[in-house]
Amino acid sequence: MSHREPHAVTTPRTGEVMGMRGCERAAECASDRPGHGLNAVQARLAAATPSKWIDAVVTSVRADGFVWLATLDGGIRRVWHHEAFEGALAVGDPVALHGLYGVLVAGDQRFSVADA
Repeated sequence: MSHREPHAVTTPRTGEVMGMRGCERAAECASDRPGHGLNAVQARLAAATPSKWIDAVVTSVRADGFVWLATLDGGIRRVWHHEAFEGALAVGDPVALHGLYGVLVAGDQRFSVADA
């Protein structure tokens, strides 16, 4: 029987740390990870599962891409997008968040988002 070394203890990495890994500039990013570019499969799956949309109102927008949302059922969600939503969101804006496939809709714009 072989001897196994224990795994090193790691710290979970979310939000800022996970989001930009591999991206130096948002405008040149070709990543399909959550919070980066919205890919066709992600958009199609979100459209095919309408019961998973969550209505919300933007409560805070930060320049680093983090946005806080107050859902109409009383919850709070924080999401992240690496292009800081291109200035498309403001406090008080109504939005729809797809709870399963990470798509945020604001007006006629759609963004891939990561839970943060």
